[in-house]
Amino acid sequence: MPELIVALDLPSSQNIPAILDHLPPELTFFKLGLELFCAEGPDALNPLLERKMNIFLDLKLHDIPHTVERAVHSAAAHGVKLLTVHACGGKAMLTAAAKAAAACGDQAPALIGVTTLTSLNQDDFSDLGISRTLSEQALALGRLARDAGIDGLVTSVHEAAALRAALGPDILLVTPGIRLPTDDIGDQKRIATPFAAVQAGADYLVVGRPILNAPDPAAAARAMLENMKRKP
Repeated sequence: MPELIVALDLPSSQNIPAILDHLPPELTFFKLGLELFCAEGPDALNPLLERKMNIFLDLKLHDIPHTVERAVHSAAAHGVKLLTVHACGGKAMLTAAAKAAAACGDQAPALIGVTTLTSLNQDDFSDLGISRTLSEQALALGRLARDAGIDGLVTSVHEAAALRAALGPDILLVTPGIRLPTDDIGDQKRIATPFAAVQAGADYLVVGRPILNAPDPAAAARAMLENMKRKP
C-alpha cells in the first residue's frame, strides 16, 4: 500500500507536536516546505526528528549544478528521507544532485524531481511559452530526471499512470493535489482522490490542508487512509 504523507505547511514548528498528538499513529511521514524552512531553517525539522518521523523536505531545489549539489549534501546531513529538485533545472543540475546524494551513503535522501506543479494548467503553459501538453512535459522531464539518476518524480495523479507505464516500477511517484470529493480544492487545478492516486501507481500521496484545516484532523486523516483502500 502506498504511504500517506501529511504536509506541514505551517508558520511555526511549535505547532508540530500538538498536530502529531492528534493524528493517527500509523502516520509516520511528514512534509516540510519552503514557508517553515525559510522561517526556521533546519531547526524546523527537530520536532519530527525527535519522534523519529520520516521527513519529506520539499525545497524544490533549482539553481546552478554546484549550488544544488552542495544543498543536497547539506540536506542529507539532517536525516531527511525525500528531497525535491526541479526537473526543469536541466541534465547537469540533476546529475550533480544525484552524485551528491550517492556520496552520502546511508544518509542519502531519495531525490524527487518536480515535473509540473499541480497549480498549473494548459493555459499557464501557454503563458510560459511551453508548447508541450501537460502530459508531454511531465513525461519528457520524467525521462530526463530518471536518466540523470533521480529516484522519483512529483506528479499529479493525471500524469502518474503514464509515467509509471513509461518509466517502469522502480521510479518513485509522489502525488500532491489529493482531495476527497467533499474537500475544498483550494489553489489546486489538477486534483484526484486517494483511491485514484493508488490506482494510478503512486507510491506516496501528499495531503496538507484537507487534514490540517479539518474540524477533526484525525478523522480527516483516517478518511484519506480509508479512501486509499477502496473507491468511495
